[in-house]
Amino acid sequence: MSTPYPFTAIVGQDDLRLGLLLNAVSPAVGGVLVRGEKGTAKSTAVRALAALMPEVSVVPGCRFSCDPVSPDPACPDGPHADAAGVSRAARTVELPVGASEDRLVGALDIERALSEGVKAFEPGLLADAHRGILYVDEVNLLHDHLVDLLLDAAAMGASYVEREGVSVRHAARFLLVGTMNPEEGELRPQLLDRFGLTVEVAASRDTDERVEVVRRRLAYDDDPEGFAARWAGEENALRERIAGARALLPRVVLGDGVLRQIAATCAAFEVDGMRADIVMARTATALAAWAGREEVTADDVRQAALLALPHRRRRNPFDAPGLDEDKLDQTLDEAAGDEGQGHDDDPDPGPDGGGDGGGGGGGVPPQADGDRTPPQGSQGDDTPSQAPDSAPDAPGRSAGAEQQPVAAAEPFRTKMLSVPGLGEGAAGRRSRARTAHGRTTGAVRPQGALTKLHLSATVQAAAPHQRARGRSGRGLVVRRDDLRQATREGREGNLVLFVVDASGSMAARQRMSAVKGAVLSLLLDAYQRRDKVGLVTFRGKEAEVALPPTSSVDAAASRLESLPTGGRTPLAAGLLKAHDVLRVERLRDPSRRPLLVVVTDGRATGGPEPVALAGRAARLHQAEGTASVVVDCESGYVRLGLAGELARELGGTAVTLDELRADSIAGLVKDVTAAGRAA
Repeated sequence: MSTPYPFTAIVGQDDLRLGLLLNAVSPAVGGVLVRGEKGTAKSTAVRALAALMPEVSVVPGCRFSCDPVSPDPACPDGPHADAAGVSRAARTVELPVGASEDRLVGALDIERALSEGVKAFEPGLLADAHRGILYVDEVNLLHDHLVDLLLDAAAMGASYVEREGVSVRHAARFLLVGTMNPEEGELRPQLLDRFGLTVEVAASRDTDERVEVVRRRLAYDDDPEGFAARWAGEENALRERIAGARALLPRVVLGDGVLRQIAATCAAFEVDGMRADIVMARTATALAAWAGREEVTADDVRQAALLALPHRRRRNPFDAPGLDEDKLDQTLDEAAGDEGQGHDDDPDPGPDGGGDGGGGGGGVPPQADGDRTPPQGSQGDDTPSQAPDSAPDAPGRSAGAEQQPVAAAEPFRTKMLSVPGLGEGAAGRRSRARTAHGRTTGAVRPQGALTKLHLSATVQAAAPHQRARGRSGRGLVVRRDDLRQATREGREGNLVLFVVDASGSMAARQRMSAVKGAVLSLLLDAYQRRDKVGLVTFRGKEAEVALPPTSSVDAAASRLESLPTGGRTPLAAGLLKAHDVLRVERLRDPSRRPLLVVVTDGRATGGPEPVALAGRAARLHQAEGTASVVVDCESGYVRLGLAGELARELGGTAVTLDELRADSIAGLVKDVTAAGRAA
């Protein structure tokens, strides 16, 4: 077994270490989500924490790590009567991103359950992690149904496995730690709320600190055991401090005044539900125990808020997590009232005895609520609006001049756009697909391990052979060949590739603001439906990939916000660039079906025969059966209908901005058609 990097040797990252240590002191805090860029010691810190956890006493031979003092009465390996315990180190169990449901929760032997009536159960990772640490690296890339199972087990302290009437339950209490890089996509708000704390980590910009990080890492790589031995004293001291804080925790008093501060803070920041209040109370109590005090102070509440609230106050995926610290201080002071509860002059030291990382804590910089400042030149400023777009690229109007980015209009709920036919892509919420979860549509012979039994089909397959198999009792004689796998239909996520016209014909302020609002609305819809998104823009003489396909929808929104406009309309270049992007993505992920969304007024200018060239580029997509929709941005009394013609060339559908709204009565947007693709 390799020697882990010492926890106390980690340079900086005080908020990360404090969040992990508070969960080690009080696992009831609910785990920690670590957000940050790659290469910031996220995984190193989590793995190093295991060496600091107190040893656990377990029943010998129990696969579910039952405590001999109070064994689980429902343990599948039980009952454990007067069992003598043995001590072992707390485990750190890592959940791979590509793990199956059976690997996570365990699997039942369906064949033995049907034929012998026994609950033959093979434990999963949740059982291995009981009374230890469950670590999920890149938790934002984990399939949604696995995240649901994981967080349900963490909340209930137990895992349930139910298959066709056969049920197994076992205890599953663990310290949950997830790490993620926000650039690769966000977690849904409902899942964010299930993590007790969150911290933001980033690489230090201090030269001396970066030098020390490299020096220690090189020393560890050269001699891991020798490096760990040099930090053994600090590790032992920290281990003893954790044990002391755990022992002190039951004696910590959470006064009514402090509870009022917690409640007032959660109300002031408009967090949903009551989980935030409970987590803040537990975190503040753990902070007091960590500092060796038996009473919670206002500073504990402040630090708890910075750790427990930033990820709970997001209203949509484009909101940056964080808290306005001035507002926080004002709320705490007002809630303290006449009791005069202020902040201690000496804040609680961090885990290494130093400061808490600059007093901010929580891993988030000070940040005001309304930090999305409209770009220069947005609606509402004093700059006169441009002329209507009825005569784009006309003489007297500088078609080549670049316009300043404008702010997006208010997003709205869009109609459902889906790819026709039945796919087999990653689980999501957009198009019909064969999935592991959903409604049962039939049965087939299993190709590998049986995961979803079709009971009636299995019984029908076994019934004709009962006499030949010598059945004499009440039980059904079932063989492997009789088992049938249920086929299910659910929804998949797609690759939604936006091709946005940023030319001069779109540059009128009012129109471009509405266009950005529509694309932002579609991005929100893609986020909710668990799609990958990409962004291609075209203007002037060429097209560019503003954002390669990614799961980070908020990255696409950021690129859209800063999108400039101006110049001619190289529509063909935009469609050809989109064709190249989709060709590469089909090689990378052939099971994920694309949906092409072209946002334009349909005009094509610049170069020889721009309209004919755009038509040929559109027919390339039609020939490959790419599902497409054209969002017609043309406005005014006189409309040329060019977007509709483009949609016909693509073999897709055209919708106006008004028709895109879910509450519009202008028409209903159904499945996007794609020539040559059978439904």
